[in-house]
Amino acid sequence: MPSNQTNLLPFLQTLSTQLEGSLHFDSLTKTLYATDASVYREMPLAVAFPKTASDIQKLIHFATEHGTSLIPRTAGTSLAGQCVGNGIVVDVSKHFTKILEFKKEERWVRVQPGVVRDELNRFLKPHGLFFSPITSTANRAMIGGMVGNNSSGTTSIVYGVTRDKVISLTTILSDGNEVVFGDISQDDFDRKCSLKTLEGKVYRQLFDELNDPAARAEIHAQFPKKSIHRRNTGYAVDELLKSELFEGKEKFNFCNLLAGSEGTLAFTTEIKISLDPLPEPVEIVVAAHFQSIHQSMKSAQVAMKHPATAVELMDKIILDCTKESIEYSKNRYFVEGDPEALLMIEFRGKTLEEATAKGEALIAELKAGGYGYAYPIIEPAMVASAWALRAAGLGLLGNIPGDPKAVACIEDTAVDIEDLADYIDEVDAMMDGFNQKPVHYAHAGAGEIHLRPILDLKKSKDIEEFYQISKASAELVKKYQGSLSGEHGDGRVRAAFIPMMVGEKNYELFRRIKSTWDPKNIFNPGKIVDAAPMNQFLRYEPEMETPEHETVLDFSAAGGILRLAEKCNGTGDCRKLPESGGTMCPSYMATRNEKDTTRGRANVLREFLTLDKKENAFDHPEIKEALDLCLSCKGCTSECPSNVDMASMKAEFLYQYQKTHGVPLRSKAFGYINELNEFGSKVPAIANFFLKNGLTGGIMKAILGVAPERNLPEISKVSLRSWYKKNYALLPGAAEIIKSVYFFVDEFTNHNDTAIGIKAISLLKKLGYDVKIVEHEESGRSALSKGLLLKAKKHAEANVQIFDKLIDGNTPLIGLEPSAILSFRDEYPKIVSTDLVPAAKKLKFHVKLIDEFLGQELAAGNIKASSFTQEIKKIKLHGHCHQKALSAMSWTQKILSLPENYTVETIPSGCCGMAGSFGYEVEHYEVSQQIGELILFPAVRNAESTTLIAAPGTSCRHQIADGTGRKAMHPVEILFDALA
Repeated sequence: MPSNQTNLLPFLQTLSTQLEGSLHFDSLTKTLYATDASVYREMPLAVAFPKTASDIQKLIHFATEHGTSLIPRTAGTSLAGQCVGNGIVVDVSKHFTKILEFKKEERWVRVQPGVVRDELNRFLKPHGLFFSPITSTANRAMIGGMVGNNSSGTTSIVYGVTRDKVISLTTILSDGNEVVFGDISQDDFDRKCSLKTLEGKVYRQLFDELNDPAARAEIHAQFPKKSIHRRNTGYAVDELLKSELFEGKEKFNFCNLLAGSEGTLAFTTEIKISLDPLPEPVEIVVAAHFQSIHQSMKSAQVAMKHPATAVELMDKIILDCTKESIEYSKNRYFVEGDPEALLMIEFRGKTLEEATAKGEALIAELKAGGYGYAYPIIEPAMVASAWALRAAGLGLLGNIPGDPKAVACIEDTAVDIEDLADYIDEVDAMMDGFNQKPVHYAHAGAGEIHLRPILDLKKSKDIEEFYQISKASAELVKKYQGSLSGEHGDGRVRAAFIPMMVGEKNYELFRRIKSTWDPKNIFNPGKIVDAAPMNQFLRYEPEMETPEHETVLDFSAAGGILRLAEKCNGTGDCRKLPESGGTMCPSYMATRNEKDTTRGRANVLREFLTLDKKENAFDHPEIKEALDLCLSCKGCTSECPSNVDMASMKAEFLYQYQKTHGVPLRSKAFGYINELNEFGSKVPAIANFFLKNGLTGGIMKAILGVAPERNLPEISKVSLRSWYKKNYALLPGAAEIIKSVYFFVDEFTNHNDTAIGIKAISLLKKLGYDVKIVEHEESGRSALSKGLLLKAKKHAEANVQIFDKLIDGNTPLIGLEPSAILSFRDEYPKIVSTDLVPAAKKLKFHVKLIDEFLGQELAAGNIKASSFTQEIKKIKLHGHCHQKALSAMSWTQKILSLPENYTVETIPSGCCGMAGSFGYEVEHYEVSQQIGELILFPAVRNAESTTLIAAPGTSCRHQIADGTGRKAMHPVEILFDALA
């Protein structure tokens, strides 16, 4: 911007007092908003969270008066740098989230721009309608962003693009006036032109420009082929030519120009969109496998002659990335062999037979043409997981190890479907000239393949290649009269090539349109027109060395802790809402703050660990604040397509930060909880009196900073170890021993949940298993959660040495508490000394949750339903976060269904909100309860009083008790009580 923005601080402080929403200009918030899902980084002046249209008008006035700019933002998943700039980022995702008006009979809805696409469709589904554009980011993408980018998605071949759905837009122009744009007649158009306002000026200017036959001829000559429905290059003046004012029969509607304008012309506050009837209910997917990209492209042309509703591509590079993902490797079940490319072709019907017949007709034609080698049909029950694999494509590319990454620069080109195979052949040949084998994926049926070169944008050579590849791609797209941007927009990355794509005359037309609408250049400058060079303002400075940080946990698989943070490519999967399912990211679901996403935390770690000048690189309050509400749930370990393991990074950060600042008393108390419980267990009655007494318990809570609303866990009258030594030999067992197992006596079961441990051991022996317990260390889970990594390391190394010679595939180690026993599987190989790593890695294959063990024994035929009651019971099951991330809840569902008349319903909840000590801490109590209230608490409260509530985690059971007053049981308690 032309002004000196560094002198604006006093004015920003004044502005912050005038807004109903809020304005932030601290280093943490600005860092969070310096990037989006693109390769760009630019520190904003401030970040605003407006609550009202009046707030936006005040921001416009401020930007005009002080020569700065406004960058509109919703979910921040833009790939071309649309949300990055040095002005004020205006985030409407926090407050502009209302569905304002709905007319079922007229099939439209009016919303604010921060409404999430999937959230809107959940509202519409009972009415038989939906908003049809579906992007891979649909569970966090917002309608405002979809309009700004003219989003398309997988089903555009049937339903069209967002522009086709926009009826009207309520906007605020650069002069601060609110204007509604929609269909208008020729008479209304004339009246608009007579207005002496900016609104009148934009109508007059547009008419004067497009009323010129030569200008229209230039548009037709230079714009993409009309057969390409995904077209986002520049401003969509070609769409305006379809109006009755010029060459068509449609009413004139400026929304056709505003859709895809990336917030450069006006600020949108309300959006009215048309809706479609829900698609036919039965969906199948043909997963056609190919040995070459070319063959898959030819097959896409064949598929488009059939009634497919989606034709999507995944190549070998992306498919290989899924192998390393905990979550998405489960969804590879339909992949046969090692295909070079895979087309996912969706068909729908009123019945399974109808949908399948459509798929089989395509398969027959593909076989007849010699295309492909395998064609599994994915049936309705499994379709969602298959599409989840495809939707994760972009994020999965973050799993490519090292600094070279799949870079978004040529990923959005679209050509006529008939040109697609030849075009891709030429692209591949062009890329071969750069010694590149690009990633291919996405919308083959629409003629749009997301192509990505693998580049290291920390190196000058690759930054130059970034530009040269983009330029060569643009030249090739122009040759085929395609669109340089099909759905991701121009932003910063493609804007420089718009003159080549549409011709200089049309580009100058774009500049005049921008100047008329926004004469002071306050709306998202540098996007579409007058952009900075595409290889400036990148996330990294050229030739910048990636700092190495010595850590206790081993992050070498990612290249160090900083590179683990860098794996986040900004796609924002962590911004999904609770109704979308999954665990990641519970604190964001409660607060809706970018700071509380995995992406936000990764960005903060990347920023400060890269640019740090301190002796202790981790000694930054901004990192501490960003990580404060991380519950270490491990949801990101599996659900983040890039596997950004924030729980491990938080543990390491706490350890490093505490080297400078010391370990707080509360962290010591929770980190040494086992030692405290050991001490209390010598006189449990006295210890429990002090814990439960209002006076002494209150004093203890106050000293430790524990929320007064919480009930502190009692110490059992006898430890599990003591009980085992005295009573195991006396327990009734089966007539024949099936096998021996070692039982891990975790610190929680030993002292707080002894009764559950007793039932678990009794159940195992009754079912025919000889249960052995040896002396071993605690799991170290509490120490890990508080950054006491040297303590955790000591416990881990001792346990690995103890169990290395004892357990194997025939004699496993099993445990009750997921967070404790799964430490063997997750943290132990990363924290033990180098010489113990092989043993730790071997152990993790023979360490099982009791749910897993019983489920596997059930599958092996060693446990029979006849051992259990015939009584009828209903169970509602809440899963532990670590189990969902590192194992599976299906084991628990299976074992709870062992009694023939037990019905198990899994609550679709994420984290319960307790997360070990997190929910006990006074400053976290409110957020903890908010998380519980998202899904879990209402589900438990609504359960019938006779329904059993099951929860494998000790923290979860305490949270349910404190939040609902209901007692939750460990699954083994339910099974023990169900023994015949």
